[in-house]
Amino acid sequence: MRHFKITAAAATIATLMTGAALAGDITVAVPNPSGILLLPIVAAQGEGYFEQEGVNVNIEALNGSGAVLQALAAGQAQVGNPGAGPFLQARARDVPVKMIYRLNPLSSYSLVVPADSDVTDPAGLKGTVIGIGTADGAEAAFARSILTEAGLTEGEDYSFLVVGDGGQATAGFLRDDIDAYAAATSDVAILNQRGVELTPITPEKYKTFFGNSLAASEEWLAANPEDVEGFGRALVRGAKWAADPANREKLIEHIAAENPQEVEDTEFANALIDQIIVRQTPFEPEKGYGYQDQAAWDAWQDSLVASGDLEAPLPDLSAVYTNEYIDAWNAE
Repeated sequence: MRHFKITAAAATIATLMTGAALAGDITVAVPNPSGILLLPIVAAQGEGYFEQEGVNVNIEALNGSGAVLQALAAGQAQVGNPGAGPFLQARARDVPVKMIYRLNPLSSYSLVVPADSDVTDPAGLKGTVIGIGTADGAEAAFARSILTEAGLTEGEDYSFLVVGDGGQATAGFLRDDIDAYAAATSDVAILNQRGVELTPITPEKYKTFFGNSLAASEEWLAANPEDVEGFGRALVRGAKWAADPANREKLIEHIAAENPQEVEDTEFANALIDQIIVRQTPFEPEKGYGYQDQAAWDAWQDSLVASGDLEAPLPDLSAVYTNEYIDAWNAE
């Protein structure tokens, strides 16, 4: 079993392996180097579940969802962790990828302002600069959808400024470069830890816009059914194990083995893990971990079309995702 390390974020997919993957080898491309955001994978790796299923998992951290989708399209990764916005844009360009597991049923993003800001809702951001992690990341599409619904137009009523993730965004607020931030759960936790108190102004309806999930190359899915089944079974076992409070101490050890900086502050790490587990727990447990419902996809697509991130609805939205593996992956 190859032990994976979460690499430093890269601007391109050049760090990924080239050529076709061998049977049993699975490269998972992710949009940032956080291990806490990948609890089911980290847990499955640490507990040996992937090894038991006969698959070797390697994680490569890239810079945003756009790079993740490029890696999938190029065949340099078999599984990726993109946001719904960039994923649907890729599908509109006929990129042959399919969403196979809803990792974060609850939104991973929020629109936030400093605690002392006079802004209390998205409409109040007229004339402001809004920080985002990457120009083509899921957070940009998420924020643009909210602001479009509030009647604001990018380039006229507000502008985006790429300030990076977490700690990098701290400087953006302290220098008054940005007035608000489209933040992931981990970003908010880091900013709070560094003394930047934030107030969320995300409308209620957007809190259920699911966060980054797991997509796969359609070619890989068709050619490697045994690897797909083994990867998914281990993934769900990892999700359930990570959610059990009795396993927290060992979970921290597994995260430390992959990305030690994330758990240097144990109190902070535990608080973030609590939030991630909430976001990764299914709304309808009886349907299983990873289950995807059409209504949530409809909401994302409608929002992206309204904001201009999608030119038009896709011909068949149900074709971009599948639940065909969920029952087998969740079987005890």
